[in-house]
Amino acid sequence: MKSLKCHVFTLVFIIGALFSQSSFAQDGEVNWLSFEEAVEKSKTEKRKIFIDVYTDWCGWCKVMDKNTFSQPVIAAYLNENFYAVKLNAEQREDIIFRDHTFKFVESGRRGYHELAASLLNNKLSYPTVVFLDENFNIIQPLPGYQKPDRFEMIVKFIGGDNFKTTDWQTWESQFVSAME
Repeated sequence: MKSLKCHVFTLVFIIGALFSQSSFAQDGEVNWLSFEEAVEKSKTEKRKIFIDVYTDWCGWCKVMDKNTFSQPVIAAYLNENFYAVKLNAEQREDIIFRDHTFKFVESGRRGYHELAASLLNNKLSYPTVVFLDENFNIIQPLPGYQKPDRFEMIVKFIGGDNFKTTDWQTWESQFVSAME
């Protein structure tokens, strides 16, 4: 009997440890990665990369986190179809990508990160989301706050490769939201 209790305890402990160590986000939450983690994951399973370029002081970035990225339909879609990245446009840590080291640049009161500037075509505006294809080529940067219903339409247009075969006006007129 003592042996059975010991086995049950061990099993419960292992299951608990597995769940606590899981890299999956809870329902309704985006599984955010660093840029380096997304690139590394892409080596074993190709996916598009979605990048939320933000700053700590950006109010609209916080509103987008609260109102848009928290929507279960949007979070689930991002988690299933992209590697989702949070990139602080003012981070000071270097990022090595494609044999180039992107650095923080002292400029003005705050400065900026070279990778953010590169992804945003040197138009530093926050929030801006950037979509990369499976080979890390920029599909589209999209500046400004995006409301949940509009963002769902955009993320599914790009995530489902609909942008390759359908023009935006047609997509917009035929789109049916999963949030309603």
